[in-house]
Amino acid sequence: MNEHQANNPLHGLTLEAVVNSLVEHYGWEELGKKIDIRCFNDNPSVKSSLKFLRKTPWARKKVEDLYVSTQGSVWKK
Repeated sequence: MNEHQANNPLHGLTLEAVVNSLVEHYGWEELGKKIDIRCFNDNPSVKSSLKFLRKTPWARKKVEDLYVSTQGSVWKK
């Protein structure tokens, strides 16, 4: 199980940390263009986004996938 988690780029990250990183990297406007959901486009906030994403698995997956792809291409050390 440890090997599986070691390869999981989201291991140890909270959803809040993922959202904050994406907002810092893209900004709300660009993030809303990349993932067209109301919580990113209509009066966006981290709090409202977290509430929506925790209840909506398909949207959370899109956010996590964007984070992983962005991390791999831009934040790679």
